[in-house]
Amino acid sequence: MSANSRRQPTGDGDIPSSTGQATSSAGTPAGGATAAVRESGRPARRFWSARRIPAAIVALLSVAVMGLLLYDVVSVRADRPGMSWRRRLAEELATRPLDDIWMIVGAAVAMALGLLLFLLAVTPGLRRVLPMRQPTGVARTVEVHAGLDRHAAALNLRDRAVRVSGVQSARVDVGRRKVRARAQAHFRDLNEVHADLDAVLSEAVTNLGLARKPTLHVHVRRPKKG
Repeated sequence: MSANSRRQPTGDGDIPSSTGQATSSAGTPAGGATAAVRESGRPARRFWSARRIPAAIVALLSVAVMGLLLYDVVSVRADRPGMSWRRRLAEELATRPLDDIWMIVGAAVAMALGLLLFLLAVTPGLRRVLPMRQPTGVARTVEVHAGLDRHAAALNLRDRAVRVSGVQSARVDVGRRKVRARAQAHFRDLNEVHADLDAVLSEAVTNLGLARKPTLHVHVRRPKKG
């Protein structure tokens, strides 16, 4: 997810870059952070997606197929001829060799669908929500599971970045493991702007209270001419 902001364009120059890492202590957050963001020793779980649409599609298809097969079985039991498509399918499956192209394609499609359903079942999903640290001072019988939207985190960090003196515009991308900040500085020395921006964003990333503190990468450059 990303966020952008701009001020009046001015200035130009060389384009150096460097990388920094958030190093503030997670146990002593600054900027008004409360004890709710400190480590509690309990691991934070990722949020699981309900995946209602895939589940509904699979359920509807299963009901339709099973209902059709049940109807055909009842028809046969009632001394009525079975459906032609089922007789044709049974004949094809009994006579076609295993190396037939249609058998291979059908098996590949079935395996791909099965693998997709398996991945949906065992992966959490909701990648846009970042789990936050478990709060302290809460009874263990109380379940607290907080998360922060990646877009909201990017907006928060972007707002902090554009307040740094010399920053004309900033773009922040927040991932599960990395935070990338790109800024354009229209005055002040680039190294000074980079140092201030790295310090401000390091503190801001700490104050987000995420369960896994992402690595911070800061890139500062001059605006392009024109």
